[in-house]
Amino acid sequence: MNDSIKFNFEGKVVLVTGSSRGIGKETALMFAHANAKVAIHYVNAEKKAADVLQKLPGNDHSIFKADISDPKEVETLIENCFEKFGRIDILVNNAGVYEEFDIINLSYEKWQQTWDKTIKTNLYSAANLSFLVAKKMKELGGCKIINISSRGAFRGEPDAPAYGASKAGMNSFGQSFARAFAKHNIFVYTIAPGFVDTDMAAFAVQGSRSEELKNQSPLKRVAQPDEIARVVLFLASEGTNYMTGCVIDVNGASYLRT
Repeated sequence: MNDSIKFNFEGKVVLVTGSSRGIGKETALMFAHANAKVAIHYVNAEKKAADVLQKLPGNDHSIFKADISDPKEVETLIENCFEKFGRIDILVNNAGVYEEFDIINLSYEKWQQTWDKTIKTNLYSAANLSFLVAKKMKELGGCKIINISSRGAFRGEPDAPAYGASKAGMNSFGQSFARAFAKHNIFVYTIAPGFVDTDMAAFAVQGSRSEELKNQSPLKRVAQPDEIARVVLFLASEGTNYMTGCVIDVNGASYLRT
């Protein structure tokens, strides 16, 4: 985490969705150590969010509860952040859900439920958050939006097709949004990790598939949350504007695309 000191986000406000754990938590910590004011978002894990808040250096941070699959709660979240901080200079769309299922034997009802939950949480939320932040920040000098996608957007996810589709949609959305808002000094980036050692992926990363997943990369391991967070801070830093619209693979060469 000390590596983040090379970045200086003094005077910047950062909203990181899903920042009570995993990639979001590490991202929030790194931004705070780099002098940013951080808005920590959670939906259910209030104690974990409060624990993260206590670990952040400085006193200018806050936690916000919202079910971002609900457009109304997204709107309230952004309003509350602007009321507290007056601006959002960096939005990190990190929150998401991942559900695997036996697609062959799944009921139609469960199929519908999974798609509805996944698309609303992973894709619609990022689109709604980005839209509201961009509309406000285009009058205040611009901002940066960083989406956390997945290699599953490219390689296919037979056990989690809704997840793969939601992340493919996120990639396309980020590129479209980058083109639409560049003239307003709003820059959009997308990071596509492979498996990361987080709570969400613990069932696979720390379970019976552990060795299989590690061996997908020539590094013989999965990523750690701080490795993704460092890329977030890089993209949020000065000098990366011309990278707007990019989709960056951070998967340890476990999946290569051209």
